[in-house]
Amino acid sequence: MSVQNQIMWNRLISIVEEQAQALIRTAFSTSVREAGDLSAGIYDRRGRMLAQAVTGTPGHVNAMAAAVAHFMREIGTDTMAEGDVYVTNDPWMGTGHLHDITVVTPVFHKGQLVAYFACTAHVVDIGGRGFGADGESIYEEGLQIPIIRFADKGEVNKTLIQMLRVNTREPDQVIGDIYALAACNEVGLRRLGSMLDEYGLPDIEALADFIVDASHDATVQAIARLPRAKASNTMTTDGYATPIVLACTVETHPDHVHVDFTGCSAPDPKGINVPFIYTVAYAAYALKIAIAPEVPNNAGSLAPFRVSAPENTIVNAKRPHPVSLRHVIGHLIPDTVFGAFDQIVPDMVPAEGAGALCNFQVSLRGPNGERSEVLTFNSGGTGARPTLDGLNATAFPSGVMTMPVEATEHAGPVVIHRKELRPDSGGAGQSRGGLGQFMEVGPRDGFAMEFRAQLDRMKFPARGRKGGAPGGPTVVQLSDGTQYPAKARFQVPEGQTVQLAFPGGGGMGEPSQRDLQAVARDVRLGYVSEEAAKRDYGWEA
Repeated sequence: MSVQNQIMWNRLISIVEEQAQALIRTAFSTSVREAGDLSAGIYDRRGRMLAQAVTGTPGHVNAMAAAVAHFMREIGTDTMAEGDVYVTNDPWMGTGHLHDITVVTPVFHKGQLVAYFACTAHVVDIGGRGFGADGESIYEEGLQIPIIRFADKGEVNKTLIQMLRVNTREPDQVIGDIYALAACNEVGLRRLGSMLDEYGLPDIEALADFIVDASHDATVQAIARLPRAKASNTMTTDGYATPIVLACTVETHPDHVHVDFTGCSAPDPKGINVPFIYTVAYAAYALKIAIAPEVPNNAGSLAPFRVSAPENTIVNAKRPHPVSLRHVIGHLIPDTVFGAFDQIVPDMVPAEGAGALCNFQVSLRGPNGERSEVLTFNSGGTGARPTLDGLNATAFPSGVMTMPVEATEHAGPVVIHRKELRPDSGGAGQSRGGLGQFMEVGPRDGFAMEFRAQLDRMKFPARGRKGGAPGGPTVVQLSDGTQYPAKARFQVPEGQTVQLAFPGGGGMGEPSQRDLQAVARDVRLGYVSEEAAKRDYGWEA
C-alpha cells in the first residue's frame, strides 16, 4: 500500500504542477505569465495542504496553506456544491495584500466533497491608490473582496465582475486573471477525478494521512539532529520614512523549531506592514530550507516550524493597517531568521542578500488620454554561501522569475533602455556576494509616466558574514541625477529616464582568503573592477 501511496503522491504533485502551468498559459498579467508570481496546491477535505506546484512563491503557497481553512469556515462546507468557485483578496485570510487574489474550488467525487484546489496570482491593479507604499490604511489600497462565491453552482457572480470593472484601472486584466485562476483549479479538479476513478478510490483521506504523517515524521527527524539551543538576531532596514528593526529568536526543540519575533518595530504609518499569515509563510520557509529541504512542502512538513509575533508589530499588523508592499519587509524575514540560525548551526545558511524583490510599477498616460499600468519584477543579488558565491540577479527568497525586457515593453508604452549586471555590487569575501543590476526605464515618446519605486536596501545594504563585506546599496534617480528614496512615487519629466541600481548580496568570510584565481575570473567577467579587486583582495593584474 505504501508503494501505491507514493505513486499517488507523485501523481498529486504532477497534477498541481499542471494546474500551475495552466494558470501561466491563461493569465492576462505579465507578473503571472512571465515571472511566475503565483501558487497552486491541493488540499484534503480537512483543509490540509497535500502538495504544491514547484512553480510559485513561498509567500503565496505557505500563506495559502492556511487560507483554505478560512474559506471552509466563511463559506460553510455544508453549503458547498459542485460548480462552486470561491474568491478573496483579504490580506489577513489570503496572502498578505489586496493585489493577490486567491481562488478556491471544492472537489466533489460521486456527490461527496473530497478535496479543494487553491491558487493565487498577483494582479496588476486592484484600484485605490495603486500598487505602492503611500497608503495610510487598507481602505486606500484598493477594492477588498471578502471570501465570497465567484461562481455558485457554475453561475458566475456578475455583480462581483461589475464591481471589479468599475473599481480597477485594468479591468480586463484583473477579471481575466480571476477566470484564469478558476480555470487552473478546474484542470486540477478533472485530473484528480481521473485519478480517483483509475484507482477506484472514494476519496483521498488515506492518501492524505500518509502524506502528512510521512512528511511530518521526516521533518521531525531532521530537527532532532540539531543541537538544542536558542539564538537571537536583529536587522535594520530602510522602512518608509524611518528605519525598521526586525528581531527574532530561534529556539530548537526535540520535535519542533520555534521562531519568535518579539522586539520588532511597531507598525509603520505607510503600507509596508505584514499580516501575520505572510510572516509565518516566510519564517517557516527559511527554517524548512535550512533544516529539511528534501522533504516535500505540505501541511505535515510545515507543522514543526512554529512562529509567534506580538500583535501590533510590523510583522503582525492588524486591520486596517496598510499592507500593499508587505513583501518589502516580508522578504527580509528569511535573512533575519538565518542570522539567528547561523549561531546554532554555523556554515549552513547564506549571508544577507537583496531580499526584497526590486519591483517598480509605472502609470502611463497617452496624448489621447489612454492609460496603461505596467508592473515589472526584478532582482538583486543573493548573499554569499559558505562555500560558494552568491547568485547574481536572483529573486531569493521569493523565487519569482525576472521578467524579460520584451515582455515588459509589450505590456505598455514603456522602454527599457538598459538592463545589465552591476559590477562591484557583490560584497567582497572568501565567497563573494551575488551582483545586483543596473536598469534604466522611460516612457515611449508622447507618453507621460508616473514611477512607483518599491525597493529596499538603500540605507542598510545586505550585511556580510564572518568578515565579508556588505553588498552594494540601492540607488533610485533620474537621468539628471535627482535622487529619490527607495519607496517613492514621482512624475518623470519629459525627456528624462529613471536610473536604478539594484542591491547586491553580502560576502562571506575574509576577502583576504579568496582564491586569487577566482578574483581574476571575476575581473575577466566584469563582475569586479580592477580597482575593486586591488582594493578588496590585493589582486594584481
